[in-house]
Amino acid sequence: MGIGAGERIGDDMSNRVVVTGMGWVTPLGSDVETVWARLLKGDVGVGRVTHFDAGTFKTNFAAEVKGFSLETFVGAELAARHGEAGLSTKFALGAAARACEQAGIGRALGEGKLKARRFGLYFGAGEGTLDFDNYAAANVAGWNAETRAFDAARWAKSAYAHMTAVREIEQEPQMTLGHVAEAMGCKGPASNCMTACAASTQAVGEAFELIRHGDADVMLAGGAHSMIHPLGMTGFIRLTAMSRRNDDPTHAPRPFDATRDGFVMGEGAGVVVLEKLEHALARGAKPLCEVVGFGSTADAFRITDIQPDGKGGAGAMLGALKQAGINPRELLSDGRAPVHYVSAHGTGTKENDSIETKAVKLTFGALAPRVPFSSVKSMLGHLIQAAGAVELITCVQAIRTGWLPPTVNLNHPDPECDLDHVPNTARDCRSPEGKSLVDVCLSNSFGFGGQNDTVCVRGYRA
Repeated sequence: MGIGAGERIGDDMSNRVVVTGMGWVTPLGSDVETVWARLLKGDVGVGRVTHFDAGTFKTNFAAEVKGFSLETFVGAELAARHGEAGLSTKFALGAAARACEQAGIGRALGEGKLKARRFGLYFGAGEGTLDFDNYAAANVAGWNAETRAFDAARWAKSAYAHMTAVREIEQEPQMTLGHVAEAMGCKGPASNCMTACAASTQAVGEAFELIRHGDADVMLAGGAHSMIHPLGMTGFIRLTAMSRRNDDPTHAPRPFDATRDGFVMGEGAGVVVLEKLEHALARGAKPLCEVVGFGSTADAFRITDIQPDGKGGAGAMLGALKQAGINPRELLSDGRAPVHYVSAHGTGTKENDSIETKAVKLTFGALAPRVPFSSVKSMLGHLIQAAGAVELITCVQAIRTGWLPPTVNLNHPDPECDLDHVPNTARDCRSPEGKSLVDVCLSNSFGFGGQNDTVCVRGYRA
């Protein structure tokens, strides 16, 4: 899938896919409407790391999910059954439960309006919670100071005494898929991808294609991740990819700002219910928006760097727009740009933000300055594999409400990032009658290794 992936989406109901449910768990909360209000207000969910003692780390702050209780989302019995799951899996269960509730999935299964074998899931879920303390303790125990050599037998004795099979297997990324499938009754197609920060956008895009190709009627799609642990934080610190503004964490995430110095680690989950339109209407579900395009490309450039000319990201956007039947360089009949909002990958690193700006210019040409293009990572931090699905939900909310979320902490314009980044203040894009004028949105996600994915959504029309 990529440029020209699939045929253009037309008016044939049998080929249309809609979103009928959404759920997320974020550093700003877990209720869609409440989090949306906080995003429009410009709240920032960043603070000192509390998951572990990060006092000696060069970056000791992150955007953590606060006060999360799985029982709140799924009830005591189901929460207990999945009690040994890792933190990111629990986030996924919470987000999936909310998405299914909005879509009425439980009722549909119970009433026979949805067949479990036609109900699949596609996630971009990262590793589970690492058993770091016991792993580190075993490594220390395995060191023989007298011989100054590693003793495998001593390591194994400590590991056997303190590590457990359950904690070990819950570190694996496929476990999220298994837990969500069991909890939500999914028995259809099941996949998990780990394409870094592009993963959950890829998951949504490929779930969309599975429905269009007739392999499922309904798909749970999205991602979940938490890398706020010693290994995760250390890796990105060594890559010099994260901000080091330890004295002012709230103002550390600053995508597109000339003074940006890296991204801020976040965590959470985002899940959407994708559904064949005729199936949704037959069971009385309410479409929230329509998915109309998916584009995917690879940079084939370097493991940690983006292709400098922006052609990889532009290819993903152009692929999604081509499938949607949208010419990005042609004004609409009302004089507006053909796309009304782009949810930027917008991490806050020097390279990413300037190259993504180039990609948008390559895509829209002379119309690029007329396309609002903001990053909610300035408030949520970077949710890594969960980022794309969460940011797609912000696109759906923009279409539904007519408001665009801002890029906060954007106080020093960068000449290389000179597009409309909706700086610091949410934008009202409603008609005088209060109707949303936001109809078409793109959600971008670009990952280490050169993965580029874009999903295009538009307002639902019967």
